[in-house]
Amino acid sequence: MTIEQMRVRKTELGLTNEMIAEASGVPLGTVQKIFGGATKAPRRLTIEALEQVLKEKPEEKEVLYRQRTQAENPKIRETSGVYGALQERKLFTIDDYYALPDERRVELIDGVFYDMAAPSMIHQEILGDLHILFRECVKQHEMPCKVFLSPCDVRLDRDDYTMVQPDLFVFCHEYDRDAIRYEGAPDLVIEILSPSTRMKDMILKLQKYQQAGVREYWIVDPKHQNVIVHCFEDEDYSPEQYSFQDVIPVRISGGVCSIDFSGVGA
Repeated sequence: MTIEQMRVRKTELGLTNEMIAEASGVPLGTVQKIFGGATKAPRRLTIEALEQVLKEKPEEKEVLYRQRTQAENPKIRETSGVYGALQERKLFTIDDYYALPDERRVELIDGVFYDMAAPSMIHQEILGDLHILFRECVKQHEMPCKVFLSPCDVRLDRDDYTMVQPDLFVFCHEYDRDAIRYEGAPDLVIEILSPSTRMKDMILKLQKYQQAGVREYWIVDPKHQNVIVHCFEDEDYSPEQYSFQDVIPVRISGGVCSIDFSGVGA
């Protein structure tokens, strides 16, 4: 298979990079580079290992993925009842996502549904303050960016298996104002932790945002009064931690914008 043929087959089977890496034995970083286009000429042994996975039945990968997800993230809760029963048979798609009752709020990540509890009062207070501060910064410096807050659907991977609702996201390019969702990876994403989302936001979504091409990711922790900033554009980056008393620079602005957290949630 050519790399393009493998990409097509990967989409047909509904496989993620993680699933392919685990089934083939090829390191995840190598798989990401191959399917992301960074590696143009992989070694023949690597190609053969990937081909073997892409020739297998998707049902085997679904079982493998569910087992690994549940083992690594035991606190992440999948939907129950009829949706939980369906989960045992297949990977969910965005068609299943849109078929859910309006009152059921979930995220779809790599074909798996994750329930979203109602946010707390402090969560909403912080989110409202950050929305205002980011919009004011964008307006003040005349940046070509837009700031959106949850609930707003983001089809992160532009495929049929992931639909997330970041607490807040920023992008700096043209978009379709009439669309029902945002397509692709925003430039900056912020998630505000809560007891029910801590593991998902700090592990699962951290990996998803990085792989999808998000440039900057802020994890806001109301309980410990800190903010962890991941700047994915720098391959050798280390996460930086700030307190709720700090002024935090917005990297995607090139040093133009900063957010004073001293007034957030106060």
